Amino acid sequence: MSENIPIQEIDPYILRAQEAFLGFKKLNIKERAAFMHAVADEIEALGTELIAAAQSETSLPEARLVGEKARTVNQWRAYADALVNSNVLPVQIDTAIPDRTPPKPDIRKTYTGLGVVVVFGASNFPFAFSTAGGDTASAIAAGCSVIFKSHSGHPTTSAIMAGAIERAVEKAGMPRGLFVAIATDGATGGQYLVKHPLVKAVGFTGSLYGGRTLFDLASQRPEPIPVFAEMGSVNPVFLLPGRLAAAAEEVATQYAGSLTLGVGQFCTNPGILVAPKNAELPRFLNTLKTQIGQVAPAQMLHQGIAASYHKNKADLLGQAGVDVLVAVDEDNPETHGNATVATVSAQAFLANPKLGDEVFGPFGLVVTYENQAEAVAIANQLEGQLTATVLGDPAELDQHTALIEALTEKCGRLLLNGFPTGVEVCGAMQHGGPYPASTDSRFTSVGPDAIKRFARPISYQNWPDGTLPDELKNGNPLGIWRTVNGELTRGSKDGRMEGEVG
Repeated sequence: MSENIPIQEIDPYILRAQEAFLGFKKLNIKERAAFMHAVADEIEALGTELIAAAQSETSLPEARLVGEKARTVNQWRAYADALVNSNVLPVQIDTAIPDRTPPKPDIRKTYTGLGVVVVFGASNFPFAFSTAGGDTASAIAAGCSVIFKSHSGHPTTSAIMAGAIERAVEKAGMPRGLFVAIATDGATGGQYLVKHPLVKAVGFTGSLYGGRTLFDLASQRPEPIPVFAEMGSVNPVFLLPGRLAAAAEEVATQYAGSLTLGVGQFCTNPGILVAPKNAELPRFLNTLKTQIGQVAPAQMLHQGIAASYHKNKADLLGQAGVDVLVAVDEDNPETHGNATVATVSAQAFLANPKLGDEVFGPFGLVVTYENQAEAVAIANQLEGQLTATVLGDPAELDQHTALIEALTEKCGRLLLNGFPTGVEVCGAMQHGGPYPASTDSRFTSVGPDAIKRFARPISYQNWPDGTLPDELKNGNPLGIWRTVNGELTRGSKDGRMEGEVG
């Protein structure tokens, strides 16, 4: 990993990454997958030095970091396996029909990497969304080279992770420059990377301001490029009357745990809970107050996040109609986040869109509604979200179809009777949502489908078999699943695997 470098010295890294991309794209998907498993091996082999560095730089507990490291290794392996299984970048072949009028050509479609990808590390996940995180893994899987802009919040952790990837590159004989982590001069260096003509895509996890700034820069280039940014989300939870009556205390306890998990520094912490204002509500609020009151203030990831938390929390608490339900030990150090929950009526919430803004940290806002119409209006007013949750008994769901339909327009993942913290790395996961949750709601940043962000389709028409990429050849030498003339098969063009006779 390079030291902090000035802008005028960035170009050699980008040129090297471009050369590496041109070499790496010649590998077939099995060779790319094998390299990804080699990266996973190197990360898995990292010892206590990695965990100790991350603890020192982020204040995250050891158990959390050990689990996150395992998740990071799993991401590289899962994405590699998805490549080989053709689950993400499907291969399609439509063979020629020369005696048709007009003749039908032979057309075969596969995917190729976009080019050099710049990835910005996240502060709240130093492993899984940072140097060797999902953006880096999915870009490599797509056949791209990666320039990683290190996060200032955990430089030593980034250097250790970068070393693991660089060792895998060297051991596997991959092109030099396939991955490089650099530290640049703050925002200016990041902007230079995004505007460079050889950079073809950007991955970002962070604030709305940061993501939107990069998106605007990329859109204003002579050749616009995609920015896949995961940004703000309050992850609203809608509590229905039946569920409130049946399990007020249980729901309050679960909500308190999800809200304050990781000092509220997950992108999926549920910052807003919308509840019916009825005779059962006091039971919920009393239990919530008790549960939150037992959560001790804890150190946040870094001073900048802590300062933003206290400022944004104070701004929201100063809005008309907002009342504090519970605030834990407000005299805690400025570096710490103290759990706080406030309440507001639906009428006040609907009159002030600012109340829907994210407060990143252990802050929750309970919005109370008088009737279903108010609940639906709240859902419609919310901006795009990573997640939305409905807490309701199965028997009452049919009575709230308008609310559920409204929420499907607002989120990427819709939960029932659960809480959104905890993002499973699997093929069906959607971690992205309508703006401002992300810049492109068609894509996910978690799960093998994340690879699609950094690849583009390319069709070959009427090319001789020997000149085609391996995945498109008649004999199917890679033995992968392909759609041939509308049928999914692992056989060759004529239905047999390479080497079969009969």
